Amino acid sequence: MIISVILAHPDPKSFNHAIASAAVEAIKANGHNVFYHDLYQEKFDPLLQTKEIANDTILPAVIKIHCEEIAAASGIVIVHPNWWGQPPAILKGWVDRVIRPDVAYEFLEGDSGEGVPKGLLKAQAALIFNTSNTETQREKNVFGDPLETIWKNCIFGLCGVTNFHRRMFNVVVTSTEDQRRNWLIDVEKDINTFFPQETV
Repeated sequence: MIISVILAHPDPKSFNHAIASAAVEAIKANGHNVFYHDLYQEKFDPLLQTKEIANDTILPAVIKIHCEEIAAASGIVIVHPNWWGQPPAILKGWVDRVIRPDVAYEFLEGDSGEGVPKGLLKAQAALIFNTSNTETQREKNVFGDPLETIWKNCIFGLCGVTNFHRRMFNVVVTSTEDQRRNWLIDVEKDINTFFPQETV
């Protein structure tokens, strides 16, 4: 299997980076290949320009690579913090530029774009790992947990990936070293569940 791992956090010392590293290590330990992108480290340009919108456009080389990788991936792992109930802008821009028509979804014949598209992603599962400084009940009761809706319904559900799992680690700002170690064990367990070791 090929698993695509996308990380969006500006601080290399962040717990998000620790999550991504643990995920990549577990994926490789299970015998899978990894497409790995640290969007901040790579200075990914999140701005979708007008010339990229058309389906038949010639994409910039970097975007073409991202599109090819996400289309080929057997699984997807995305790691990011909860910022104002949304992904960081760099990750939103990645979605805008990479999760595009004829790569992640298509409109059926006779549909001019107003209907429900057909998902094209081949991934067997999508995992989202988030960090937050908001307690779980407050996130659900006060804010409605918008990240769950964004990733599960608006992105992966629409693009054909129905096997979806999201784990939120909170409250990070007051977490202990023991908590963080246990959280990284949870990351490894999730990887083993959704992308188990290759059998010979």
